[in-house]
Amino acid sequence: MADICITGLCKAYDGKPVLRDFSAVLPAGRVTGLMAPSGAGKTTLLRILMGLEQPDAGSVTGLEGRRMSAVFQEDRLCDNLDAVANIRLVTPGLARAKTLDALDAVGLGSCAGQPARELSGGMRRRVALLRALLAEYDVLFLDEPFKGLDRDTRTRVIADTRTRCAGRTVLLVTHDAGELDAMGVTQRLTLEMI
Repeated sequence: MADICITGLCKAYDGKPVLRDFSAVLPAGRVTGLMAPSGAGKTTLLRILMGLEQPDAGSVTGLEGRRMSAVFQEDRLCDNLDAVANIRLVTPGLARAKTLDALDAVGLGSCAGQPARELSGGMRRRVALLRALLAEYDVLFLDEPFKGLDRDTRTRVIADTRTRCAGRTVLLVTHDAGELDAMGVTQRLTLEMI
């Protein structure tokens, strides 16, 4: 598996620069952390890496033919589907028992049959995270995946996430340096406000 090489990325909206000449290497099989203030371009960078937006300049190599999974800042769940069905939307072949075990591991075992609209924000966050983690992927993008979780739940979910994505290429965006430590991040990137 190849490293992901980001070279000279630039992006502006309505003439206002968001990314300017950003370069980095995301090592294959490792978790890289990205910290920056709100509005510094973190989500824009992720959207470019996922192919949801095109940069104005620069290039990205190492993602060709790679399967990607992501947790966005919004949960993007189907409100009328229960937790199991939301997870299995992207993994229809995943055994129900494995899905239930994963939900139990993050403290949602008793909520498996509840429609997403009835789940709290923290519960929805965990379902969205499991959906990304249980998908078949080579590269995982996590945009503030642990927001809205209380301390004890966050500790439990981070431990589960770290185990599930071990040996995979991951880019974790967060405002919390403690989350980077808990995830075992050794490479930390920053974006500055332009």
